[in-house]
Amino acid sequence: MDFLIMNSMDFSILSTVMFLPLAGALVLLFIPGDTAAKNWALLVTIVTALVSLPLYWNFDITTAQFQFGEHISWIPSLNINYTLGIDGITLLLILMTTLLMPLCVLGSWRYIEKRVREFMICLLIMETSMLGVFMALDFVLFYILWEAMLIPMYLLIGVWGGPRKIYASIKFFLYTLAGSVMLLVAIIALYLKTGSFSIPAMMGQEYSSNFQIWVFLAFFLAFAIKVPMFPFHTWLPAAHVEAPTAGSVILASVLLKMGTYGFLRFCLPITPEATLTFVPYILWLSVAGILYGGFTALAQQDMKKLIAYSSVGHMGFVTLGIFVLNTQGVEGAILQMINHGVTTGALFLCVGMIYERTHSRELSKAAGLGTYMPIYVTFLAFFSLSSLAFPGTNSFVGEFLILAGGFADYKVIAACAIPGAILAAAYMFRMLQRMVWGGTQNPDQSKMVDLNMREIVILAPLLFFVFWIGLSPAPFMDVMHASVSHLLSQVGVVSGDGLSVAQLMIP
Repeated sequence: MDFLIMNSMDFSILSTVMFLPLAGALVLLFIPGDTAAKNWALLVTIVTALVSLPLYWNFDITTAQFQFGEHISWIPSLNINYTLGIDGITLLLILMTTLLMPLCVLGSWRYIEKRVREFMICLLIMETSMLGVFMALDFVLFYILWEAMLIPMYLLIGVWGGPRKIYASIKFFLYTLAGSVMLLVAIIALYLKTGSFSIPAMMGQEYSSNFQIWVFLAFFLAFAIKVPMFPFHTWLPAAHVEAPTAGSVILASVLLKMGTYGFLRFCLPITPEATLTFVPYILWLSVAGILYGGFTALAQQDMKKLIAYSSVGHMGFVTLGIFVLNTQGVEGAILQMINHGVTTGALFLCVGMIYERTHSRELSKAAGLGTYMPIYVTFLAFFSLSSLAFPGTNSFVGEFLILAGGFADYKVIAACAIPGAILAAAYMFRMLQRMVWGGTQNPDQSKMVDLNMREIVILAPLLFFVFWIGLSPAPFMDVMHASVSHLLSQVGVVSGDGLSVAQLMIP
């Protein structure tokens, strides 16, 4: 238990944050009426967000150990425990999740008209599962929570989705289930080797090269599908397009990060030698994803598809940053995970607001809104600039660090990723130009109503973080320094001290 700093607060804060939404979902079973259900879900998610704030205030940025630890023996005969803890890698992901959930509830206020209570129950169960994945330090607990996300997201798409919701939900379920099977195989293999399900206990142990390679491949397939990395991405556009607005936000902002989190938490520290072996291939796959996502997004007329394919490119930058295996790259990747959650979540909310008014996601139907919806297009402009990593916005900091890390050790690969940033500017400016000004024959938008106070309240916090992270990233970077240094030292056990990964791979 040397890896865990036990919780010194007066209450079990991690368990409280994790189970508050689930408790709210159980209470919601007995609350009649759609309005009451929405109000209750909003209250529960706001309280959860407020309770999670002390995690940041009391976090010790000088240590890489897991903090706010909770440890209870669960199934002693199998050495399975209820162990929770967070470090600098997971803290920001947890806070992002708790921030976004009240906005998802507000964003569904008018969008969801049928089975409102059941929809809110699914959202609350999803929140508990997502938070638990970032907190769990026992592999059995982690896997249960990982799988628990599948059912409510499947229902969000399959029940409240668009015309092709059954196709999209089944495709999402089958892809992620296939990844989950590979994850389970890796967990069982590690348990048979170590006799423990403790995630930290598996880190830094000596495993044979052959064993590491097979475990790494199982991990990689599970997490690459979740990201999703090219060419495992084909489930994503369908799921995004058919999902309700809140489902798209959760999918893009949190669920995709489960894959990159898995790379950081499991692949690098548990199978470092295999990681070094596969680094060049993963970096080229990342570049392929960046370029493919950019070119495909540029061809889209459906706003949701455009943002969905842009996510493939943005997540390619994240995996690129992770696998350059240096401080700038990994810290940039973690920050970009947060940035993508904020910006892409905001863009999906913006699309949802237009869909409520026009019942269409086609760019041609939303052309020329600037005259009639000035508040809306102002928000849209700033979020679009963030998505293309304009200086002064949050995404610029993340992409800059990732590319700096890439050019430090992999100049050719980093140079090949540069067109992805240019493509991002092309498809985001194209969307923005069409929606704000349009062409000479725009549809009649005179009846369009600008954002109401509820919609402004939804978007304003996200815009605040766009500029806070963009102009003053230090409070977000400081929390991850110690954890990232420790993570790279775990890979460095194999790679050696004082040498970059690129140097070590030169014969």
